[in-house]
This record gives sequence, C-alpha cells and structure tokens, in this order.
Amino acid sequence: MSDRPRASLRRILEDLGSTVLDVAAAEGDLLDAEVTGVHIYDPLDEPLLPAGSIVLAVGVDRAEQICALLDAAGPAAGVVVKQPVDVDGCVHAKVRETGVAVLGLTRAASWAQVAALLRALLAEGDLTEPGEAPIDDLFSLANAVCALLDAPVTIEDRSSRVLAYSGRQDEADAGRIETVLGRQVPERYQRMLEERGFFRQLYQSREPIYIELNDETIARAAVAVRSGDEILGSIWAAVREPLSGQRRQALADAAKIVALQLLRQRAGADTRRRLRADLLSTVLAGGGDAAEAAGRLGVASERLCVLAAQLSDGPDADAARRESDRQRFCDALALHVGAIHPKAAAALVGSVAYAVLPMHGSGDEEARAVRVAESFLARVGPRHAANIGVGRMARNLAEVSRSRADADRALRVLRARSTSGAVAGYTGVHFESLLLQLSDLVQAEEQTPTGPYERLLAHDARHGSELVSTLRAYLDAFGDVNAASTKIHVHANTFRYRLKRLVQISGLDLADPEARLAVMLQMRIFGG
Repeated sequence: MSDRPRASLRRILEDLGSTVLDVAAAEGDLLDAEVTGVHIYDPLDEPLLPAGSIVLAVGVDRAEQICALLDAAGPAAGVVVKQPVDVDGCVHAKVRETGVAVLGLTRAASWAQVAALLRALLAEGDLTEPGEAPIDDLFSLANAVCALLDAPVTIEDRSSRVLAYSGRQDEADAGRIETVLGRQVPERYQRMLEERGFFRQLYQSREPIYIELNDETIARAAVAVRSGDEILGSIWAAVREPLSGQRRQALADAAKIVALQLLRQRAGADTRRRLRADLLSTVLAGGGDAAEAAGRLGVASERLCVLAAQLSDGPDADAARRESDRQRFCDALALHVGAIHPKAAAALVGSVAYAVLPMHGSGDEEARAVRVAESFLARVGPRHAANIGVGRMARNLAEVSRSRADADRALRVLRARSTSGAVAGYTGVHFESLLLQLSDLVQAEEQTPTGPYERLLAHDARHGSELVSTLRAYLDAFGDVNAASTKIHVHANTFRYRLKRLVQISGLDLADPEARLAVMLQMRIFGG
C-alpha cells in the first residue's frame, strides 16, 4: 500500500463522496488547498481561524452571510454550508478574491456527524515525528476493495461502527447512506441481522457470506476480519447478486490485509494515546518542560482553562469495559473541545479525561468553560454518565497546574455530592472544596470532635436523644424555631425544650457567632 496523500479538499471530497459533501463554489486549484483542521463557526465569537482549516458554517444560509464569512475566514481552506447553497455572483467573486472554497453539506447530515467524519479523516498522522511516514489508512483499503468487487464497501468494527468506507456509496440503498453518515449501522438493522442469525453466520464462517435482506435493501456480501480466533470487525459490500468465485477470493484476501491494518492501527493508536497522555500530563504539571510539550501537542500556551471529566462507573462494570468506556469518552471530549478551538487538547490520565481549552479574554472564562462542559455532557447524554470539574483561567503555562488542581477539586465536590451528569466551576464550589480539604487534614491527624459538639454526640449516644439533629435544624433555619421544628416534625414547644437541654448539656452559647461557626464546621467535617 502507498502512503496516504496529504489532506486536501480534493482528497476529502474523494473520501466522503457526493453523498456527504459537494462543491458549491471553487475557482482554479482551490480544491488542492491543504486542510489542517476543522473549526465550527460561532457568530458570537471572534473568528480565530488557522490557515488551512475547514469552517463549518452553522446557521449560515444566505448569500450575503456566506460572503461575510468568506471575508472573515482569512487563511481557511474552505467553508461548509448546508445545501441548498445560495450561490450568486457575489459569492463567486468572494471565492476568487479570498481563495476560500465553498462546499455544500447534504441536508441529511448533522454538523456533529460531518465534524466527526472530517476529524477522523484528518486524524491520520497526529503526533508523528518529523520525517515519520503515515500509516496506510483504511479508506484506501476500502476503495481498493470497492474496485475489486465493483461495489461500495464499508469496513466496520465488532460493534458495527464504521471505521472506513469507499466511494460510490450513492449507488447503495438508504440504509447504507444512513450508516455512512452516522458512522454506525442503525440499531434497527443490527437487530434484524442479529435476529435472523446473520451475525452468527458471519462470525462462524472464515469465507465470505451472501445476505439477502429485504425488497428495499440491496443484498450484502460480508466477511469477518480475524486475527486468529479474535474477531476484529468485518467488511460489507452492497451487491446486487452473489459474488463470483474470483471476487469471493478477493474479498477473503482483503479481510487478511484489513486485519493486519487494524492490528497496526490498534498498536499505533495505543502508542499515540500514551504519547498524548504523557505530553498533556507534562503540560498540566506546568514545569520547565511544559512549553516543549505544549508545542508538540499543538496546544495554546496562554489563557487556558482545564476541564477534568470522569465517568460515573457502574457498580458491576468490569475493568476492561470501564477502560474502553473511558477511552471512548475521552475521544468524544477531544472531538468536542477540538471543534471549539483548534489549539485545544484532551487525553486520558488515569481514570480522568483532562482537556486544556484556550479561552478568549473577556473576564468570564471559567463560566464559558462551564458552558462548554455542559454542552458536551448534553451531547454524550445517557451513553456516558459523567461529571466535569472546571478550573480557573490560567494566564500562561506556569498557571496550568493550578487550573488542573482547581478542576480536580471541583470534580471531587461533585463526587462527594454523589451526583452524576453535573458540571461545577471551581469558584462555584470553593467553600465545599475547602471543607473537603479540611476534612482530609482532620483524618490524616486522626482528630476527633471537641467541646460542646463532643458533649452533644456523647449524650445522644448514651441516651438515644436527638440533640445534635435539633441543633442542626436550628442553625440551618437561622434560629427560626418554628421553621426548625417543622423541619424535624416536632412541636415548637418540644423543640424549645430540646434547645434548652442541649445548651445546658453542651455549654454552647448560641448568642456567640464564633461558637455557632465552630460547631457548624465540626458538624460538616465530622458528621453525626
């Protein structure tokens, strides 16, 4: 196999095909422009578009809006607008003037889908050293198999996620197009294949099988991709008749090549992920090597917020499943922050997925980072129950370690609340975080309650009384006896009697604000 050509608009259009993207306006050799990243356009933010980026123009549909965006796009390679694209003379003139191509995105695709597709295509060669050759890619393999079989092809993993696909997908059926756009075989098709025993037949056979689905769907030829007894995935071709003997052999041979490529990519992905995690850990530490690590990662070095995200592991999840879920969750976080800013980065460090997110200077960086985290959790939804802590803004790499510590502490507060699917900025949970740190100190020094609080705990333990709960209700109600008695479901006179007794037993002066603060802190730290 030959090395994959550099990422260009032309190459991306060839890989995705007209099913997803098409040229709306381009002059001369604009399609040969090199593509370096994907940026989602937000009209509320100042555009920071690095050279060679593809701009996803969400909400842009009129010709005058396209022209204004082309003026603002600067050194971008192309702008993507939902079809039908309103192209007039002004748009053509702006394309010639700016050298930025305009592409049309099919109405059936979501912006999240096209962002994922483009980033998957551009991920080739991430974190490779200078002079290091890129790994042969599955898209080239899919196109080669397509040419051998004269049929559109997808390469899928064991969970029916699309790893790569060939051109000519528009020749297949609606189910295939939906599969390519979503990068996943739709659940209804998976269920049908499972119920009719096709998956069992596929994984038990070492030869290609022929599958007739229904009148609305083109038949499929499929073969399992194996490494020994391990099923790595499968190749699916949309065909109108059974394969000839020669093509069956070609498909079987292709499965062996795909198996080698998947094993190579698995090893390479593990290596790149470890390298990315090591580099990001160095950035988060904020030491002398942080600048070099940030340069290798391609992340910004100023005005950064750190996000610390952690899955809420189920009680019965096995270790392998947890690790796989964490990695997918981190990959999704990396995609999300990367779409917001091209110099963001994310990696899994231990069980926590950390992200470094550059922020524009407007004074509310932490609040905006919280909104980014909330948006991410809303997108991943029920598939990934998680919490995210957000640190304060770091003005430079030297302060990133502080922002990381902030994010860790905010995340710990959410864990202590036993919550899931929540986001907390450090400034919003500062006091709770201080209490947890104080609790750590108390436990480390094996300290115990003292003074009035100790006497109340001892009395409740000996006599089965409820003086501590009475005091807590009184303090929580700011001394309002009626509200406090209602909260613990006793008569106000009974509550007053208990209050008098606890003052006599403990010696607590409820009129002294220092005494009230001391006993409230002991309640929070020691419980009871």
